[in-house]
Amino acid sequence: MPNKTPSNLVYQLIFFTGFILYLLFNSQGRYIKQKPYSTSEDYPLSTNGTKPLAMKGGNPYIRALMRTITASEANVKQPYNVIYGGSLVDDLTKHPDRCITIISGPNKGNCSTAAGRYQMLNYVWHEKATRYHPHPQGILRWKKYSFEPEYQDAVVYAWLSDANVWGVDLAQLLKEGKIETVLRLLSPTWTSLGYGIETNSMSRYLPEIYQNMLQEELS
Repeated sequence: MPNKTPSNLVYQLIFFTGFILYLLFNSQGRYIKQKPYSTSEDYPLSTNGTKPLAMKGGNPYIRALMRTITASEANVKQPYNVIYGGSLVDDLTKHPDRCITIISGPNKGNCSTAAGRYQMLNYVWHEKATRYHPHPQGILRWKKYSFEPEYQDAVVYAWLSDANVWGVDLAQLLKEGKIETVLRLLSPTWTSLGYGIETNSMSRYLPEIYQNMLQEELS
């Protein structure tokens, strides 16, 4: 086998270095061309806010509140598809209805069927969808309620807008700047909102997040 001369080694080193640099720059180029985080498909997970709603239209104060609830309930890149524990589901033709064991907190040992952007339990979804779902399929007891993103939004929007349920007009309270009052009122329903039994790392930032979301919804 012929001996490798110093010149050959230099050429090989130059080639190898150039190849590595090509891979690095090419990889960086592909990364830069990815979709910006501001799109609805991929929103940053931070205290700044949550991804836009799938639903179009509606009161901006209620819409901002819905996005705020998401921050502590389902602050992931695919909130409409997430179930309790963090796993994702693809089939949203109906509520996933998977009971996942709770491993910590006051309800440890029980299981939760919470799913979607608003982490609605199976029976809560059925109850609220029966009342608020805009496009149920079927008739009478055989009705089916799609859990697709726009319907998750539509049901929760109608629920939050129903003053008879809450005993107060939430949108009016929000217009008056009373976000803490609203969060306290909703905490028995969504227990991570800062005044319930399951606060988390996002709970204390919710008033700030709400203001950020409101500015987006009003713009």
